[in-house]
Amino acid sequence: MEKLVHITEQIRKKFDTRTSARDQALAQARQLTRACSLAIRAVHRDEADVMNAHLQEARQLADTLRASLASHPDLFYAGYTQDALKEFVEASVTCALIRNEPLQTPEQLVVEPSTFLNGLAEVVGELRRRILDILRHGYSPEAERLLGTMDEIYSVLVSMDYPDAITNGLRRQTDLARGIIEKTRGDITFSLRGEHLEQAIGKLILHLNSEQAQAPMRGASGLKSKKHK
Repeated sequence: MEKLVHITEQIRKKFDTRTSARDQALAQARQLTRACSLAIRAVHRDEADVMNAHLQEARQLADTLRASLASHPDLFYAGYTQDALKEFVEASVTCALIRNEPLQTPEQLVVEPSTFLNGLAEVVGELRRRILDILRHGYSPEAERLLGTMDEIYSVLVSMDYPDAITNGLRRQTDLARGIIEKTRGDITFSLRGEHLEQAIGKLILHLNSEQAQAPMRGASGLKSKKHK
């Protein structure tokens, strides 16, 4: 029985260590998710300095999270940890695409390939948000550029035909991205047609105003001609 007591004490110590590491990782994951959310909000508001500050904070938190779980790989690959790193990918890629800057690779972001791809899928929703903000002020070629980027992302995602156990549920995210892209394409098409209609109406109004302005001149010219006769 003394041996059993010794065994259970060792188990308890290991559990205490893992529990402490888990609690710390959860807190760091929440902080990381918050920093990423603030970075995305800043890029939508065109606040470059604020965006960069939050991205830098997010990178430091991601590094800390990885370091703290280096001896606990099972916790590192747990859902909440990878979800937080997915948010880090989403923020980094969203900010780069909206600002038309080069993308960072999974190696540069230090994330797993499946985490990178799932974060990339989440970017589609943020690009739609950006496009809708643009379209509120009228059609713009920038909306077309972002839609093209969304199409490219989908082309990459749909080509990853691997089991969900490998991609960590990427197929569902890909299906959601496709629906978002089709809705956005419809919004841009509607906006473009509205732009063309406004231009056509504007040309018609100018033409009618020109005709009305010339009518009195033609009438006066006709009267002069009759008097001359």
